Amino acid sequence: MGAARTPARVTEPREVDLRDRLATCQRDSPFPDPGQAEPPGLLAWGGELSVERLLSAYASGIFPWFDEPPILWFSPDPRLVLLPSQLHVGRTLRRRIAAREYTVRFDTDFEGVIRACSKTPRPGQEGTWIGSDMIDAYCELHRLGVAHSAEAYFEGELVGGCYGLSLGRAFFGESMFARRSDASKVAFVELVQQLEEWAFDFVDCQLHTDHLARFGAVEWPRDRFLEALARTLDGPTRVGRWS
Repeated sequence: MGAARTPARVTEPREVDLRDRLATCQRDSPFPDPGQAEPPGLLAWGGELSVERLLSAYASGIFPWFDEPPILWFSPDPRLVLLPSQLHVGRTLRRRIAAREYTVRFDTDFEGVIRACSKTPRPGQEGTWIGSDMIDAYCELHRLGVAHSAEAYFEGELVGGCYGLSLGRAFFGESMFARRSDASKVAFVELVQQLEEWAFDFVDCQLHTDHLARFGAVEWPRDRFLEALARTLDGPTRVGRWS
């Protein structure tokens, strides 16, 4: 099953182990214990979106989410998680994928994806939480080879996609957008299937949504998530452009 997809590989294939750098980020982390987070997961505020601070955050089970300063850092309990082997694809979406309406690529236009996500209206939200500082920070993570995008194209035009970070054997999903029906869903399915081929442990979906639950994502207690995260960070990080 699958849309037309460029075979996924790492440009100049390499599996780079970032454990030392991540260990340093965790050891020198500016964040408090995630167990101290207040409902619905707010842990800290302030700081900046530097590469090292973002690596410290994700390696500690924390992510930024804010619409205006100060930066807010969250570690929710429970945490929504998708195991790649448990991905559920509904009948209608399976038919659309089988029709090969979209071509899916990885890391062809990361900036285009994150900018499109920043302009996508969200139910119950005013404005966007993906501001210019967030875009700049995650584009820098992409240039370093740890942030990635999955993109759906229709007749050569970018019409949907999603992006996130890859550390160890975990993928931290951030946001998605669609300009045509099911375009982001097709890109997400192709991404998760590729992560399963690469033996990733889980996709961090952060907070519960019905949309992600329909794909098979389930809620884990924060303690369980943090234990799984610590194990997966022992594995090598697939660094570089996924193409």
